[in-house]
Amino acid sequence: MSLEARVGPPHRRPPRRRIPPPPILGGRWRHRGRVFGGRGDDRRPSRCGGAGVFDWGESGCLQGALGLLAIPPASILVLGFFLYESRVTTVPNLSSEKKVLVRVGGAVANMWRTMKCPQIWKPALVIFLSLALSVTTHEGHFYWYTDPKAGPGFSKEFVGILYSSGAIASTLGVVIYHKFLKGYPFRNLLFCAQLLYGLSGMMDLFWVLRWNLAFRIPDSFFAVLEESVLRSIQQIRWIPMMVLSTKLCPPGIEGTFFALLMCIDSLGTLFSKWGGGFLIHQLHVTRTNFTNLWLAVLIRNCLRFVTLALIFLVPNVNQSDAVVPPDILGSKSSSKSDADEESQLVPLAEKIAI
Repeated sequence: MSLEARVGPPHRRPPRRRIPPPPILGGRWRHRGRVFGGRGDDRRPSRCGGAGVFDWGESGCLQGALGLLAIPPASILVLGFFLYESRVTTVPNLSSEKKVLVRVGGAVANMWRTMKCPQIWKPALVIFLSLALSVTTHEGHFYWYTDPKAGPGFSKEFVGILYSSGAIASTLGVVIYHKFLKGYPFRNLLFCAQLLYGLSGMMDLFWVLRWNLAFRIPDSFFAVLEESVLRSIQQIRWIPMMVLSTKLCPPGIEGTFFALLMCIDSLGTLFSKWGGGFLIHQLHVTRTNFTNLWLAVLIRNCLRFVTLALIFLVPNVNQSDAVVPPDILGSKSSSKSDADEESQLVPLAEKIAI
């Protein structure tokens, strides 16, 4: 977020060539990593010699897996030393510290003034509730479809293949949005995406009740189909939320306000996990008892449809239109931010030209 704010807001400077926005680029590479991780996961069990779902056999294999997980954050730490930053040569004094405190206080006041604007808090509330009410029952599903008695009894190898197929479908969802859906208004797109998200959850209920066997659909095929449909719809639903979040950031505090919106979204995701855990606990779904798992799935799907009643709070504008008025923080703040942006982008533009 800090890097994006440092380079400059994409909606306020004309791009030199058409490139996908950061949520699309990040989604593509993130799901490619999930494909790689899933394909590696379905090869580890046979080499480790584990018997149960969480039995890895040799401790060295588990240490190697944890070592692979440590590579991405270590790479980011190393790459951080190569980022270009202007060196500060002045020694801060008491007056400069007071100026910093004044600027921080002004930024907090601007964020509070911005958050009270109806054009901002209404869609932010919809995004938060859409994430918070989408409670997850993944833990109950995992124990169920790896149980050979109560569920299909999938092996570790097939679970890895299942996650890989979901990652591929997520990438397909990103491509579908970028190619076909980015021209639709926010309200219509989010309504249809949320509706499809709720309907796709019914496939889980169909599977948990084992109705697929009544139609002679194998569990393995139905599991891959359900995972692929769910992940692709999740991306089609998630990317417009991120694009709308970038549109809600007023000029002058783009990076700071976007970070605030992402914190709210993370809090909504955390509430969804807490809510899913509480729901599973109240229905007494355990590692061996899956009697009420279908009820947990049904309640989860009903909560997904609740968000549809709040879609009217989302602005009915195109994704290329402005959502927030440019003078929301006052003309003085806007002109100051324009001057700061021009001064920050000069060395970067010169570097690109060279």
